[in-house]
Order: sequence, then C-alpha cells, then structure tokens
Amino acid sequence: MELIISLISGAIGGNVAGGLIKQLNQGTLINSIAGILGGGLGGQLLAMIGAGGMAGGGMDLAGIIGQVVSGGVGGGVLLAVIGLIRNMLAK
Repeated sequence: MELIISLISGAIGGNVAGGLIKQLNQGTLINSIAGILGGGLGGQLLAMIGAGGMAGGGMDLAGIIGQVVSGGVGGGVLLAVIGLIRNMLAK
C-alpha cells in the first residue's frame, strides 16, 4: 500500500513541478510518468537509507504523510532532471 501512495503522490508531484517551472514542463503524460517513477524511487530510497520510520513507517498517519512527501518530492526531482536533460539535448 505504501508503494501505491508513493506512486500516486509522485505523479501529482511531477505535474505540480511541471506546472510551477514552465521550462521543465514536458506535458501531462511525461510529467506523470516521470513523477510515478520518481515517486516510487524516492519512497524506496528513503526507506533504504534509514528514513524508513518517516517514509516507510506503515499505515499510521505519520507513515502516510511521509510516503506522500517522499513520493511528491521524488516525482518533482526526477521530472526536473528529465526536463533539464531534454532541454540540453534540444539545443
């Protein structure tokens, strides 16, 4: 269940990042795909590096909030990386 929360919040985070930073916006589909991948990776990485109490702490309120935050941030960061790479290749 935690992974699903990370994936959904990653998709939202990717689209929010694309909406806030127009130069990195790749369209809704690419923003969502990058966000889903980044959200899943972000949630898993935080759990592996020891932030498991915050990001993978189960289904209590703190665990859910941690998954939403890590998924959203992971989605936004991966979209930013993809957007920067695509913009550099387009020049």
